[in-house]
Amino acid sequence: MIACLRLLSALCLAALLAACASSPSSSLGELPRTPDASIEQLLDQAATSKTPEKAALLRLSAADLAYRQKDNVRAARILEQVQLDTLKPAQQVYASTLAAELAMIRNQPKAALSALGHPSLARLNELPADLQARTRSVRAAALEADGQILAAAQERVALAPLLSGPAASANHEAIWSLVAALPSEQLQGAGTDVMAGWTSLALAVKSAGTLEQQQAAIETWRSQHADHPAAVQLPLPLIKLKELASQPLTKIALLLPQEGPLAGVARALRDGFMAAHFQAQQAGQKPPQVQVFDSSRLTSLDDFYRQAQAAGVQLVVGPLEKPLVKQLAARPQLPITTLALNYSDAGQSGPAQLFQFGLAAEDEAREVSRRARADGMRRAVALVPSGEWGDRVLKAFRQDWEANGGTLIAAEHVAQPVALAQQIADLFQLRQSEGRAKSLQSTVGGNVAAQPSRRQDIDFIFLAATPQQAQQIKPTLNFQYAGDVPVYATSNVYSASGDVNQYNDMTGIRFCETPWLLDSGNSLRQQVVRQWPQAAGSLGRLYAMGVDAYSLAPRLGQLKTLPDNRIEGLSGSLSMNPNQRVERQLPWAEFAGGQVKRLPDTPR
Repeated sequence: MIACLRLLSALCLAALLAACASSPSSSLGELPRTPDASIEQLLDQAATSKTPEKAALLRLSAADLAYRQKDNVRAARILEQVQLDTLKPAQQVYASTLAAELAMIRNQPKAALSALGHPSLARLNELPADLQARTRSVRAAALEADGQILAAAQERVALAPLLSGPAASANHEAIWSLVAALPSEQLQGAGTDVMAGWTSLALAVKSAGTLEQQQAAIETWRSQHADHPAAVQLPLPLIKLKELASQPLTKIALLLPQEGPLAGVARALRDGFMAAHFQAQQAGQKPPQVQVFDSSRLTSLDDFYRQAQAAGVQLVVGPLEKPLVKQLAARPQLPITTLALNYSDAGQSGPAQLFQFGLAAEDEAREVSRRARADGMRRAVALVPSGEWGDRVLKAFRQDWEANGGTLIAAEHVAQPVALAQQIADLFQLRQSEGRAKSLQSTVGGNVAAQPSRRQDIDFIFLAATPQQAQQIKPTLNFQYAGDVPVYATSNVYSASGDVNQYNDMTGIRFCETPWLLDSGNSLRQQVVRQWPQAAGSLGRLYAMGVDAYSLAPRLGQLKTLPDNRIEGLSGSLSMNPNQRVERQLPWAEFAGGQVKRLPDTPR
């Protein structure tokens, strides 16, 4: 929202400083002039004006002056006194635009769009260019803030011919930012002429995989659209891509522990990483050289980086150990770009050279929030394990869910089986229902046929639990009259064991999971499972992470430069957040009839 308002201010500055001083036409009406008077003088003149139209025009000038002086509360109060039906069309457009600008300052994009829905806006193209620019600017900002990204981009394309100088450059970059954020399916056939050029450029960049392929796609597009604004002036992120493509990655250091408690995890990561490396070689590519270092024998990170620099390493993949990652995050800078295979503490900002990637449970909690929201859910309760892990997962879910308008009614930490029934009864207020039945029996005397009923304001349950806990929870929900409440779970509920009895006990639970465990047809996965059969089970998530670390290695700068790009990996659909942490979005499945059934994807 802040970014929208800054851009809006930049685009509207000229229009705000000087309103049109002449009437577009007699039928459209005179627009407010840049006043020499103060707000008080304008209001006094309005109070003594002989005609309602003149009074309304003076109040409109006063409201606009208050807005330009950043006295937004007063501007809104004055504007409320202006009756739109007393104004001519040009003045109605002016008033509606001002109302929309004030609504955006209050972070109310829907109210802004409502103001801009006035019938007078149908004549916008007949008005002076500066008012058109002002109106289209606030409409574009409101559409973007309301999540209507394609419509916002279209509005900015219409705005572009009305601007010049820095405002035109800012709008140019904003168009690219918007179209780059659209999913591929919305880019196909979106718009005509200039808009179609923008969307085809975004689609070309998204469809290409490596930096080299993206460069080729951009140059092909430019040759086909030589007169397009984006061909004449490439958006800044695409210029940065060209710089990245000129610096190929030739040597990687893989820093993992070969001894200690994490050696088994590291082995799966290493085997997945090297499997992807060998596949690239077999495909005839020229992959970077990989040198393996043992972090369990590390005496000093500084010594390691000196050794790596001497060996010509351009990128470090690792370490895995969280204490080492926290040490790296605490440094002001690193001598070599590093992709850590774990995360530092939440809120700990790292140096510009540090990227972080892991199988974060927080990603899955946010994925549950996204999927439930896409499925139309609004009110949730949560069941999570006791302890630090459960607290982190619940916090991540709560933050994402509530930030996007959802309500978390209650949360329980899963206790021992003996207490589970009571916890679920408390969540669904079953005891209150039983109490009402007993009270009724006491009042009327004799037996009253009354089945306990659960509260009806819960749309779904967010569940983070082990398969063993989930086996107890789902039957308990059925017993407690809540078996019809949808359950959305993290991947922890899935053991990938093929145990039909276990799956039967969890019938109806929906869960997010890595593509590695849901899509057994992937050729690299099949090769790895033949070599290491344990990769077909839950350990496969680590092999998938190793494969994806290899895919990420040459594309870190690409994802940083184009944050709306994604890598469709085997541990999830990967993107980078502003803190240079790789985030995963995951596909979905459901336990049904003793089997795992893949669910259709929802729009992201």
